[in-house]
Amino acid sequence: MDWFERLNNYFPEDEMKAKQQMDILLKEKGDHYHKDESDVHILMYAEFEHFVFIDFLWVSEKARGKGIGKKLIQMLKDKGKTILLEVEPVDENNQDTEKRLRFYTREGFKLASNIGYVFQAFVANAETPLSIMYWDSYEKTDNEIYQHMRTVYQEIHTYKAFEIYGYKPKQISDVIWIKNQGGFYN
Repeated sequence: MDWFERLNNYFPEDEMKAKQQMDILLKEKGDHYHKDESDVHILMYAEFEHFVFIDFLWVSEKARGKGIGKKLIQMLKDKGKTILLEVEPVDENNQDTEKRLRFYTREGFKLASNIGYVFQAFVANAETPLSIMYWDSYEKTDNEIYQHMRTVYQEIHTYKAFEIYGYKPKQISDVIWIKNQGGFYN
């Protein structure tokens, strides 16, 4: 089974990108978008000047609990940049959602609770509410996290989306926003 099949078998359709988009990102955005893989893990991430975005992190079931995920996260932490990722809310019918949240929390990630986000799942033609988590050795402002996620949306998530999926991505303001006491703003 190739790397994409392993990701596609593990992650729900409403969180996946098409293989075509991921191949194009690796080829055309290779200065930012990277794949690190072995027979027991796949890490897809985008590295920018000030931050790293984890697009997908998968560790095979047989290798979980052996420190592989921790080593991959440490490799990214060693870059000395903010690390961002998207995580689905805990679903009582899916134990992996709680395990993922616990893993990232143990690794020092914090929930960006003032950032609202809806992932545009082009493959499933759906929208999936996700939470943003981040790690940094320094506290980050909501605006910093928001600006980084805008970059992720523009440079990674919607890259060539119209050509691949046949419909235009939503405006940034429709998928990511900063919550304030009176509501939301972008």
